[in-house]
Amino acid sequence: MAVDSAAPDFGRWLDTALTGDDLDEEVWGHAGRAMSFGRMRKETARTREVLAAHGIGPDSTVAVQLLPSFTLLWTVFAAWSAGAQVMLMDPRLTPAETTRLLDLCEPQFHLAVEGPVPLSAPFREECEIVVLPRRSGRPAQSAHRLVQFSSGSTGLPKVIGRTGRSLLDELERFARLPDMPRHGERLLLLSSMAYSFGLIGGVLHSLRTGVSLHFSGSTQPRELLRLLAEREIHALFGVPVHFDLLSRVGRPGGLPSLRLAVSGGEPLRPEVFTRFEEAFGVRIGQAYGMTEAGIIATDLTGRAAPPAVGTPAPGMRTEVADGTLRVRLPEDPYLHADRSGRYADGWLDTHDRCRVRPEDGVLEILGRNDSTVMIGGLNVDLTEVESVVLAHPSVTDAVVVYGEAIEAHLVAEPTLAKGELLAWCRERLSPHKLPKALHFVRKLPRTANGKTVRNRELLHASRERERQVIIR
Repeated sequence: MAVDSAAPDFGRWLDTALTGDDLDEEVWGHAGRAMSFGRMRKETARTREVLAAHGIGPDSTVAVQLLPSFTLLWTVFAAWSAGAQVMLMDPRLTPAETTRLLDLCEPQFHLAVEGPVPLSAPFREECEIVVLPRRSGRPAQSAHRLVQFSSGSTGLPKVIGRTGRSLLDELERFARLPDMPRHGERLLLLSSMAYSFGLIGGVLHSLRTGVSLHFSGSTQPRELLRLLAEREIHALFGVPVHFDLLSRVGRPGGLPSLRLAVSGGEPLRPEVFTRFEEAFGVRIGQAYGMTEAGIIATDLTGRAAPPAVGTPAPGMRTEVADGTLRVRLPEDPYLHADRSGRYADGWLDTHDRCRVRPEDGVLEILGRNDSTVMIGGLNVDLTEVESVVLAHPSVTDAVVVYGEAIEAHLVAEPTLAKGELLAWCRERLSPHKLPKALHFVRKLPRTANGKTVRNRELLHASRERERQVIIR
């Protein structure tokens, strides 16, 4: 696609992509049926007319809280094309969470869906839109074109702004990576479009290059495997849980078209990396980034195994200070008073412990700084405890948190007894590192981006809801 990604204005770049007639007959997206570039452009233009009829135009502020769908994508395109500032909100937020963010950000319009939203919101072709004007809303107070919210895996999400220049810069970083999906290839996108990798590395990169986007209405591994094979998918973007599930049902040679499998969102476990390669003959690559900064480092073809995440993306400046990775950014990404103080003197503290391999400059992410707690005057890294729990062959998922004591929330085979797991931990951990509570659940809660929730209160609330469902 002949789109000038170096254009100085994001709106001009997008208009070029949306008003051209090249690739009109080629497949832009595919869910239950194929959607051409031409139809996407027509639907975007029609939606822009609808938004204009409601008064949405330059400098309007629009909270978009729609189900994963083609409708979501062409609504975002239309709002951007109209010159509006777009705030992307997860449709699965509770009414209280939604109200908090709306009150904080004060958009003039709220685009939502009618009725309750299921906890598992699969992709669909189209969805209804309800346009809700908000009298208390304010027009854009800054030049940010996109407002996002951190995944909230450890608590309330932070409000993050991205300028048009920032979005174009990230698109250019992806374009300079030779292994990214190319024109004519088919990409199965499982990553959430409400977050940076799915939206920019998936949707906008595909719009820029003419990659065909494919979506699934199910996250069941055998259905994903069928879709990957039938549509002859070349590239797969997802989060570690997707690759974990697929690796359990795959078979060697089953996906001859697949050349690229990229994980992002949270750390990839080495055993998943190994099992997926054994199943499909493809190594899982990694895309390491943050909502605040976008893509930071990549190893798209999995040349280095976890905990390595690759070398800094083109144009990204990084440094390791006191064992922690920092990223150079031109401005503070946080928009409201709930910012965390992580940005100072042009550097953003990722809170990720990092080591740089001297032989090739590859970054290795070793855990979180905020995962270290003090117990009896001794430091305990909760990620170490978590890795020991996860290493048990009967444990399929786990997260370790600290309240009054160390506690592990885990998914395991029904035959695993607490005593057996504690004995396993005693053989591998010092006494002060042992979990004092083991909570067996059917499923761990995750954010919209696929990250495991690490907030103790939210974990216990999810466990209580699960218990109520079982009782009923």
